[in-house]
Amino acid sequence: SAQKATRPGSVQAKKSQHAEEATFYMNCRAAYLTVLKSSLENIKSKEQLRLVLQQAGRNPSQLTVNKYWTSQTTMLNFDDFCSILKKEKPATKTELLEAFGKIDRDNTGYILHDELYKILTMRGEKMTQDEVRAITKQADFNCDGKLDYNKFCALYMTTSEQCCKAARERLEVDGRWRQQQFGSQAETSSEGITLAVSKPSPRISRKTDHKVAPTKGESRTPSRPSSAQGCKASVSTTLSIGASSSRNKKLIEPDTMKEWPCAQSKGCFYLEEDGEIISHKYKLHLAQRSTVCITIKPLNIGQVEGKYCHWLSVDTALYILKENETQENLQLVSFTEQQNKEVFGWKGELGSGVYWLLPFTTGCRLKKVKPQITGEAELVYRDEDGELALTKEFQAALLDIFETIDLDGNGLLSLEEYNFFELRTSGEKCDEEAWAVCKENFDMKKNELTRQGFMDLNLMEANDREGDPSDLWVTLLSLGYNKALEMTEACPFVIDIYAEKCKPRIKAMYLEAGSWQLNRAVCKSVVNKGEAKAMDGCENIIIYTYKAGRRITAVIENKSENKVIIHVNNEQSRNCLSNRGLTVFAVEVAPKSMMVSQHVMPLNEQEEWLYSCVHSLL
Repeated sequence: SAQKATRPGSVQAKKSQHAEEATFYMNCRAAYLTVLKSSLENIKSKEQLRLVLQQAGRNPSQLTVNKYWTSQTTMLNFDDFCSILKKEKPATKTELLEAFGKIDRDNTGYILHDELYKILTMRGEKMTQDEVRAITKQADFNCDGKLDYNKFCALYMTTSEQCCKAARERLEVDGRWRQQQFGSQAETSSEGITLAVSKPSPRISRKTDHKVAPTKGESRTPSRPSSAQGCKASVSTTLSIGASSSRNKKLIEPDTMKEWPCAQSKGCFYLEEDGEIISHKYKLHLAQRSTVCITIKPLNIGQVEGKYCHWLSVDTALYILKENETQENLQLVSFTEQQNKEVFGWKGELGSGVYWLLPFTTGCRLKKVKPQITGEAELVYRDEDGELALTKEFQAALLDIFETIDLDGNGLLSLEEYNFFELRTSGEKCDEEAWAVCKENFDMKKNELTRQGFMDLNLMEANDREGDPSDLWVTLLSLGYNKALEMTEACPFVIDIYAEKCKPRIKAMYLEAGSWQLNRAVCKSVVNKGEAKAMDGCENIIIYTYKAGRRITAVIENKSENKVIIHVNNEQSRNCLSNRGLTVFAVEVAPKSMMVSQHVMPLNEQEEWLYSCVHSLL
C-alpha cells in the first residue's frame, strides 16, 4: 500500500523531468537552426560554435570556446552542442551583479567609464577599444561618464531571453524545422528509465573503421535499441589480484642506459569542472633508428614533511603513436605497461621519424571530491610600510607552479612555456609585444622569465586589484589548487626518454583534453593484449579485459549494425575504485564501434582486490 501511495508522485516527477528535457532540447534545436540549415549539418568553425551558443542565451568567453574547440577539433554535431549547453549554464542576474559589486566597492551602483575601460581592455579576456566604446555609448544605462550596472545587467538578461525566445518562435512558425530529426538524440522509452550513457565527443574520428566512443557518461533517457529487443545476453569477468601482485613485470633499466643521450619534459594533468581531464601532448623526434626507453611518473615537488601529496598516487601512462603522412592517421606503436614503483615505462626499438606521446590517466584517483575546507588561505598581506606582499604559503605554491610549468626544467620560463600557463589560466596567449613589456618590468635571463620575475608578476596582479585576491584565486583554482592551497585537482608528471643511437628531442605541442586518437589508442591496446569474451547468445558484442600494472581496463566492441545499451554491474568487486564512480551503470555503444567500459584500480594497494564485473545487453 505504501508503494501504491508513492507511485503517483513518482510518475509526476518523471513527467516533470521529461517536460524539462523536452524544453531543453527544443531550445537547443531552436538555437542550432538559427545558425545552421539542418540539425544534420555540423558546426565547422569556432565562430559558428560561438554564434549557436549566443543564440542559446549563453555569452561564451574565449576560454570557454577554446575548451570545446581545440586544435584537433574539425567539427561538432548537434549532440555535441546539446552536451555543451548542459555544462555551460547561462549567467544569472545575481552572478552579474556580484561581479560588478567587486569593482564597485563603495556600493554606489555605478562604475566610472575610465575604470571600466581600464579593466575591460587590460584584464582577463581583453576587449578592444571599440567594443568598450559600444558599451559606454549606450545612453540607457549611462549618465555623466558612469555606468549604471543594475540597468546594464537588466538589459543583458532581457537581450539573452529575447535571443532564446526569437529562436523558439522561428522554429514554431516553420513546421519544416519542427518536424526534423535532430542529430542522434534518443527518444523517451515507454518505461521512462534514465540511464547513464556515453556522451558524444568533439574529437571522435568520423573516418576510421573503428569509431572510438568516448568514455564518460551522463544521465539521459535512451530508447530501447531494436538490436536488444528480446535479446538477454551477458558476460562475466573475475580477476583476483593479491597485494604483492599489483606490480606488473618490472621495467628493467640497464646501467649502460644512463650513458645514452636523453631528453626530458614535464607536464600536468588538470581536472576540469565537468570531470574531464586535460594534459600536455608531445612530439618526439628521432634522427635514426634506435633502442629507446620511455618513462613517465608523477612529479615529486614541494613535499612538506608529514603532509600527504595526493597527486603522487595518481596513475600515469604514455601512449606512443607514429606519425605518417597526416596527423589523422597515427598508428599505435606501444604504451608504458612495465612498472617500477610509481614509474611506468616502455623499452624497445623505434625507427627514425616523428612520434606523438599522449599522456593518460584513468581518472580513478584524479577526480572531483567534495571540499571539506572551512577557511581560505591568505595570499597577500600588508607589511609594516603598508606595502602589499605575498604570504609564505602563497610563495611556496607559486614556486611549485613554476616548477610544474617549467617544462624543460632549466629554471626559466620561455614564452612557449609561459603561454601554456596563460592558456590554462586565462584562455589567451601572450604575444611577442607583451613579452617585451614583461622583459622591461620583470627579471629575465636570455629572454626567459626567472622565478623571481614570476613571483613579481603575481605581486603586480595583487597590486592591480589593491590586495583583492580574486584574480589570484582564479589562477590557483584553474591549476588544481583548493582554498587551502593544496593541489588536489591536478597531477604534474615528468617524461624521460633515453635513446641509444641518437639524441631524442621532445616538445610539448598542445594542452587539451584526450583526443579521439588517445581514445582509440587505449581501446586498441586493450583489444590487442586483453582477454576477449563474446556475449552468450549475442556474439556481435565482445568484452575485452586487460590488466596493466595496477589498473584493469574493459573495452566493449559492438560489431552489429545497431546501437546497443550495455548494463555494467560491479557489485561483487572488492577493494576496487572505478573511474565511473558508480558500482552499477549503463553505456551506449554506437554501431560498428568500440569504447572503454571502465578503468578499475585497487582502493588500497596494500590489500588483495577482486575485480568481478558483469556486462549485460539491455
